[in-house]
Parts: sequence; structure tokens; C-alpha cells
Amino acid sequence: MKYLPLDSAIFVKNRERFTRKMKSHSIAIFVSNDEVSSNGDAIYNFEQNSDLFWLSGITQEDSMVVLFPDHPDPKYREVLVLVRPNELKEKWDGKRLRIEEAQKISGINTIVWLDSLDGLLQTWIHLADNIYLDSNENDRKANLLRTREYRFIDEMRSRFPLHHYFRAAKILKELRGIKTALEVEVIQKAIDITENTFRSLLKFIKPGVMEYEIEAEIFHSFLSQRATGPAYNSIVASGDRARTLHYVSNNQECKDGELILMDFGAKYGGYCADLTRTIPVNGKFGRRQKRVYNTCLHLHNYAKSILKPGITVEKYTEMVGEEATKQFLKIGLLRKSQVKNEDPENRAYRKYLYHGISHHMGIDVHDLGTRTEPIKPGMVFTVEPGIYIEEEQMGIRIENNFWITRNGNKDLMKNIPITAEDIEALMKE
Repeated sequence: MKYLPLDSAIFVKNRERFTRKMKSHSIAIFVSNDEVSSNGDAIYNFEQNSDLFWLSGITQEDSMVVLFPDHPDPKYREVLVLVRPNELKEKWDGKRLRIEEAQKISGINTIVWLDSLDGLLQTWIHLADNIYLDSNENDRKANLLRTREYRFIDEMRSRFPLHHYFRAAKILKELRGIKTALEVEVIQKAIDITENTFRSLLKFIKPGVMEYEIEAEIFHSFLSQRATGPAYNSIVASGDRARTLHYVSNNQECKDGELILMDFGAKYGGYCADLTRTIPVNGKFGRRQKRVYNTCLHLHNYAKSILKPGITVEKYTEMVGEEATKQFLKIGLLRKSQVKNEDPENRAYRKYLYHGISHHMGIDVHDLGTRTEPIKPGMVFTVEPGIYIEEEQMGIRIENNFWITRNGNKDLMKNIPITAEDIEALMKE
């Protein structure tokens, strides 16, 4: 890993939170992701299962976490399973974790090698009444591939058919949505790296620069600050391309007079940042550009003012939509007749703001968390309204990350330049 060692208390606390939700006489087993082949004998870069990482901080393949809080032998109440170091394999693929290293990262004292697990697991399962198994339950994406999690579920149900099985994902969706202060410290580090990168880009961008050159600067800046890399594929979209929400081609020239939308964030210590800024390529907003930008900033500020405990994401989105309607009337994007005759299922403002306003963020950039229940303290959300005008070949989005507090929220990106005046001043320097 490139990042400095994290405090293992993060993962100790996370495991405590999970085991408190388990039924008595239960065991929970989490497996790592697959190593996935690409072409020939090559594999894609390994990405750890987010739930296993949340519980242990372990990024190595072929790992497992076993939690059995009622085991009669205390040493088996938390177990980390690792692949046994192999001298020949290490010559090809690099060093694997030793026991002491894994203990320091995870805070788990009992380490078991994968090749000796089977006999132990047989005994553990027979002591338990209930088995919690994990699966990738994401409302936004169906996984049609039979991944290791689901193959492990099949294996366990076949071997131990008379036990009661429960969904670990249901508990994790609740717990991972609410971040501890220790987790937010790591998120803040990813954000600080992202801020430094954005400030450097303000001095780098000028007419004629290519989108991929900006992407290269982002990647270089992240790695030079010990980030693992980008938290997601960076979006660098100049001119009309900014209307494409997930534009990742990043292969065109940034021209004088255009705005450039940049949506990027660092990943540090397993946690993500997610920033969007829209800036003028030549360092100066045009009159119309500034008016639309300030409207988007107004929506951003309005959204953060109502993002607090007790409101649901649905109600919050509805209220931002009402405000967007008022503002779009003011800047000439909508007419009163369009609003009066709008389809309630496809409101008029949606022509210019066609995505959600916020999403959970954490280990995954679109992190686990409810979208139907009231927002709770501890959740981390993005706030990212946008305005996309086909007739003017313009796309603007402004995004910061917020930690929900008891009475409101804390802007984790408050130090990152956001006003048109501050952006112009820094680009002029």
C-alpha cells in the first residue's frame, strides 16, 4: 500500500458495531473478492471486497474474516484468514502479509492460514445456530456474475443445510452508512489530497491543454501524496462534453471560452473523496457563464442548508427541485407555462438537472446507506447539483462532501475554492 498505516482502532470499532447486531450463537464469515482475469495470463488490478476491508483493513487477496462472538474459546471470536506466504509466489507477485503485520493492520490477534481453515471451520459451524454470509446488495447495480461471495454462499448452504442463514449485507448497509470519527479522519485525508490537486490544476489549465493532460496531472498529484490513486475514473469534460454525466474519454482539446467540468477524487487508506468543480479554461467566466455558475452555486448552498438529520433523501431531492424550478425561471431556462403544465413524474426542471443531488460516500464512492429512511448523524453525503444546457453547449456541476452532524452538517471541503471570484483570482495568479 502507498498510504501510511491506519489506526487499527477503525476496524476494531467496526467489528464491535457489527457483532452487536448479530443474533446470539451466530457466526459471520466474509470472503475477499476474486482475482479476475482480463486477457491471456493477465489479471485486472485486485480490488478488495469493501465489507471485508471495512471490518479488517486488509487489502490482500484470498483473505477471510470470521466473527463468532459466542465461541467458547476467546481466541476464535475474531479470526483473520490469510493465504500462507509462499517463497516462489513471492518472487513473482511480491511479499504477502506475515502474522505480525496482519495483526497490526486489523487489530485481530488470531491469524489462520487458508490451507488449514477447513478443519477449524467445520468445528466452528457446528457450535453455531446461525450463519451470517455477505453479498453485494446494491440498489443501483445488479451483479449477474457469480462472484466469490455467491459461490461461497452456495458452498455453505450445501455443506450445512440445517443452519439458519442471515444477510450480513442488511446489517452492513445500516452500519457503513454511518461513519465513525476515525473513518472521517481518513476521508478528510483523501479530501486534503484532492484539494491540493485542484489548486495545482488552477495554475496548469489554459486554452489548448488536452483533457488527458489534466487527467495525467490529477493522477500524478494523487500518487505523489501517497494516495492509492483515483477513487473512480476522473471526468475531465470541456465545453459541451460536460453535459455527459459519466464522460471519461478525456481526449479532446480544452478551448478558449469554454468551461471545463472536472469530477475527481483521491482514494486514501481505502476511503474516497468526490469533488466536482467547473472552471473557465481561460481563467475568466463569461457573463452568462458566471450567471449560470452562480445559480448552480446557489442550489449547492441551498441543498447543504437543508441536509440535516430527520429529512429523507426523497424529500430533500424534492425540495432542491422546487428551488431549482424558481432559479431556472429567473435565468430564462424555464417559462411559467412549462412549470404550470409539467408532468409530475418528469418535472420541467429535469430537462436541465437530470441527476440526483446527493449520494452516500465512504469506502465506495457510491457507498452503502439508505435512501428511503431519515438521514442520521454520522452519514457522509455528496452535494452536487448541476445545470446542463444543450442549447448553450454548457454543463456546470459543483460538488462538496458533507458529514452529517446532530444539528446540521460539516462541509469537509470548506477550504476548497468554490466561488467564481476565488477561482478566477487563483487562475490569474
